[in-house]
Amino acid sequence: MIHIHPILIIFILLSIITGTFVQLFILLFIVVIHELGHYLAAIFYNWRIHSIVLWVFGGVMKTEELGNKSIKEDIIVTVAGPLQHIVILFLISSFSFLLPDTVVQMALQFNLIIFLFNLLPIYPLDGGKLVFYTLSIFIPFRKAHSYTVVFSLFACISIMLLQVLLLPFTLSAFLLIIFLFIENRAEWKHHYYIFIRFLLNRLNNPPTLLKKEQLIVPAQYRLIDVFSLFKRNKTHEISVKDTMDTTLSEQQSLHLYFKEKKLTESIKDIVEEK
Repeated sequence: MIHIHPILIIFILLSIITGTFVQLFILLFIVVIHELGHYLAAIFYNWRIHSIVLWVFGGVMKTEELGNKSIKEDIIVTVAGPLQHIVILFLISSFSFLLPDTVVQMALQFNLIIFLFNLLPIYPLDGGKLVFYTLSIFIPFRKAHSYTVVFSLFACISIMLLQVLLLPFTLSAFLLIIFLFIENRAEWKHHYYIFIRFLLNRLNNPPTLLKKEQLIVPAQYRLIDVFSLFKRNKTHEISVKDTMDTTLSEQQSLHLYFKEKKLTESIKDIVEEK
């Protein structure tokens, strides 16, 4: 279940070569406790967890849940990671008498750095996820995801330029931002697949206790165009402009698209057939 990202392997090798393995061990200890917070919160909500990928200054818990859990649950699971830094601070303070002062100061510094780093509004860091979930409350899933990734790419480029032009340059920080840029570039390349996965999750695991929202769409829209209007925190009833007497439920529309392969027909033709 726990996987080590190749970038972490590189940092482990570098730490052995440069004699900084103690520093890396402290970092990994903090990262593991951080990810444990996400994991325990996800287990509490009965999430299906695929794996946890560890890399320097953070990690990613990959789950089978995408869009079929409430935004409230997503936010709680995400915030559970940063909250562990309070626990870590307590542990460091409680057992500081057992450790050299230099190690204690290093642990306190790393704890703060990892906490602040993970709150950067860059996906898939916790801060970036919170941006995504907040946007998902107000705008459709597909737009929220696209906006989050575009903003993350812009933020990565901005931070890299600041490091080169204004801030003190550190290779490790620069490599981490490059890594995040690559991750978001891959996320953008797969944004359509992620959108389809969101729809399939809605079909196979219909969300419950969500408010209904009526979507009144142009007659020429295809089902995939309608799905682009779906929000995380709503279930949808679909009506066609000027033909309000017949509606499709969210589940009916998803079934028609994925099971009956109504891929190119207009929503008007589909409603009339119904």
